[in-house]
Amino acid sequence: MVKQEYYYALGRRKSSTARVRLIPGTGKITVNGKSVDDYFSNSKTINSKIVEPFILLDLFNKYDASVIVSGGGHSSQSEAIRLAISKALVLVNGDYKSTLKRSDLLSRDSRDKERKKFGLKGARKQRQFTKR
Repeated sequence: MVKQEYYYALGRRKSSTARVRLIPGTGKITVNGKSVDDYFSNSKTINSKIVEPFILLDLFNKYDASVIVSGGGHSSQSEAIRLAISKALVLVNGDYKSTLKRSDLLSRDSRDKERKKFGLKGARKQRQFTKR
């Protein structure tokens, strides 16, 4: 059995975590064992968000991506996958870093859901004030 070389990277967004393996291939992307179109069947914008790093670098049919993603919703999962793919492409070739960084694909979006505070209805919402 021949060991196949792959490039691994991790991407996060909100509570989503995506682990990506890039393997030289034909451009097939699988997410949790399903194709991208099956996993994110409801939205074409999410699918285009995932392949954005490949399109930007003209590598659309050069690498297969095997993705394991957990947590969060479809939107945050797709952004976590996009970040992980971008990081893995930098491992493939360091020259890609400047192009991906200029397009803001290598920065982690750290915005997260704010926790609920004691005595309040939500993170910031308070009970209605009555004067009389």
